[in-house]
Amino acid sequence: MMHHTTPRRLASLLPAHARSLSAAAALLWTAATPLAVAQDTATVDTAPVSIDELVGRMTMAEKAGQLNMLAGLWDVTGPVQERGPEREKYEAIRNGKVGAMLNVTGVDATRTAQRIAVEESRLGIPLLFGYDVVHGYETMFPTPLAEACSWDLDLMRRTAAAAAIEATDEGIHWTFAPMVDVSRDARWGRVVEGAGEDPYLGSKIAVARVRGFQGEDLADPQTVAACLKHFAAYGFAEAGRDYNTVDISRMTLQNVVMPPFRAGVDAGAVSVMTAFNEVNGIPATADRAMLRGVLRKDLGFGGLVLSDYGSCQHLVLHGYASNLKEAARMSLEGGCDMDMEGNAYASKLEELVKSGVVPESLVDQSVYRVLDLKQRLGLFDDPYRYCGGGARADAEAMTALSREAGRKSIVLLHNRDNALPIAEGVGSIAVIGPLADDRDAPLGTWRAKAAADSAVTVLEGVQAALGKHAKISHAEGCRLLNDTPRGFALKSSVNETDLTGIEEAAELAAESDLVLLVVGEDCYQSGEARSRARIDLPGVQPQLVKAVTAANPNTVILLMSGRPLAVPEECELAAAVLQVWHLGSQSGHAIADVLTGAYNPSAKLAASVPRSVGQAPIYYNHKNTGRPGVEDDTQVWYSHYEDESNEPLFPFGHGLSYTTFKYSNLKLSDETFTEGETLTVTADVKNIGERAGVETAQLYLRDPVASRTRPVLQLRGFEQVSLEPGESATVEFVLQPAAFGFRDETGNLLVEPGEFRVFVGGSSESLLRTSCRMEPAGHSSAAD
Repeated sequence: MMHHTTPRRLASLLPAHARSLSAAAALLWTAATPLAVAQDTATVDTAPVSIDELVGRMTMAEKAGQLNMLAGLWDVTGPVQERGPEREKYEAIRNGKVGAMLNVTGVDATRTAQRIAVEESRLGIPLLFGYDVVHGYETMFPTPLAEACSWDLDLMRRTAAAAAIEATDEGIHWTFAPMVDVSRDARWGRVVEGAGEDPYLGSKIAVARVRGFQGEDLADPQTVAACLKHFAAYGFAEAGRDYNTVDISRMTLQNVVMPPFRAGVDAGAVSVMTAFNEVNGIPATADRAMLRGVLRKDLGFGGLVLSDYGSCQHLVLHGYASNLKEAARMSLEGGCDMDMEGNAYASKLEELVKSGVVPESLVDQSVYRVLDLKQRLGLFDDPYRYCGGGARADAEAMTALSREAGRKSIVLLHNRDNALPIAEGVGSIAVIGPLADDRDAPLGTWRAKAAADSAVTVLEGVQAALGKHAKISHAEGCRLLNDTPRGFALKSSVNETDLTGIEEAAELAAESDLVLLVVGEDCYQSGEARSRARIDLPGVQPQLVKAVTAANPNTVILLMSGRPLAVPEECELAAAVLQVWHLGSQSGHAIADVLTGAYNPSAKLAASVPRSVGQAPIYYNHKNTGRPGVEDDTQVWYSHYEDESNEPLFPFGHGLSYTTFKYSNLKLSDETFTEGETLTVTADVKNIGERAGVETAQLYLRDPVASRTRPVLQLRGFEQVSLEPGESATVEFVLQPAAFGFRDETGNLLVEPGEFRVFVGGSSESLLRTSCRMEPAGHSSAAD
């Protein structure tokens, strides 16, 4: 329950907007009853009004309205609702039946809707405008999984802040990001939208992005409210199929799913979105144990909880509610404050309260949270503060940041005989592939208001960087998609039969000194509702790779995708492989920076790359099992595949450089320490190559014996160092007691004394190792 002995105060609308507000709307903010408006319009009390007082003046219909989020008709992220034209939504706003809108963007649209809410509704309560500002608004940065591979937390904070600047100037108050779902399955389309497979790295990234979006003060008109999503366990959808059922243990929930949410809440995230899936047989939007128990009680979240698109009404389809009225009751009682495009609260809450089924005090709690967020955003001071007229984003700075983020997100997976960077003196370069000159795919999924076909292509980037020194030729090689419209709401139609162009591409490859082969996924083949049962190269691209590499072994493959792709044969055929993801607006220039060596690649994988789809889900921090893998191939009685290795194609944390880093001198501050004390771990990193570079040193722990079985490795720290050739640095990790612990099934932190193994290195598979022992508190080594 939310009780307030000292009501929070709302700044009065009247002083700043007396000229724009109707007299009735202005008086309704200050008069004791609506009757006072008609009786006396000459004397207006301009004292601020508290949220509690405002809630007390609202009718039940207006309260339900504050909990109702509607979408604009022109941009949907779910099945289109059968509603009337836009004017009917304006009428709903005018009647106080809407508290927030999504997919309404631009100064004109947001100002028009806000004017109706503030000047024409009875109470003049401003609207919230939300939008999926996931990796940029107009300027696109790398998709979140790609950017996570930079392991550069300050970069991720800066790109989120930059996206907020562009979005707020177009009327947006609230972004439905960051997505903090941990996922281990590359089949799931939304793996592109998160930070990968590791809860520790995901937690750090959640904090960086929340702080980037929200800044120091939400009242700053260049910040947006962040929204952690999707609560909870959405990334564990069975078979990697979006919206599917989730069935995981409580230990996995507490130790893998919850850490990024916990970190985001601690960082001050003001809203959380529920998931589409169910856990333990209860759909997330109505899961009281999760929302009111884990989220609010255990994690201490006090902000606004909203449903995902239509997920309140989905309770009926799940078979959890018999009708929409029951779904509305279950969602509100479960802990969902706002209904996004479900029409459950708007149409059923008033009836539920009047009939005594739902206590009005429960509705009031949710209304309070909505109004509190509006207050924190400064909308009661100035409802139009986000509708243009502010400081515009510096276009040159945005371009530079997009390029920086792009090159820091490119992972060098494989580089046989130093095929990269491109050597000086290369006379001819063939840029081949269906994505080589694609201006749209690099923008990625969830591209907000980026102009279609606005990205710099690989071909353009290479021409700009090398066109004066080498002959640059281009061939498409094959089509990736059939000639069907591309779009968010359309199912991709992949070209599976047309080999036209492959022979021409092979001929061009044969007569060139170097081939840059750009293959992978279109941007609409990953993202929401874009799960794939096969995660190899789609369509006829494998045939293109074979033909081109046979014609010219000096072929560099550039994998452009939203997910890790299982491409073992292609990697074997190529001289080098770069994972270039969907890098955003400056994609081509960022890629050229890495190809030429103008930027030495520094990214590390945030998600393991499988050899085969049959390995999915695959992740580094797995359990050992009772029969772990063995080196003796004559034995069969252990956990393995008959037809595939257990190991990933490329492991979590992997990423090569054009230089070489050597790790040595792993030391602990104490080999034996007491429970509750910190432990300092140091190691030396030396650049033994010939180029300056950035290395991300990673620290892992293993607890070999515990009251619950623990993973073989767990990331517990990372540090980036920039080193000149021959230069060394000592990286230091200070491990707090919690780093050695884990959470039990109910979320309690357990730190159990005993032996721990400590690892430091450049990936989860290339590590120095040592061990230490934690003694129980009160233990005296002298007594031994």
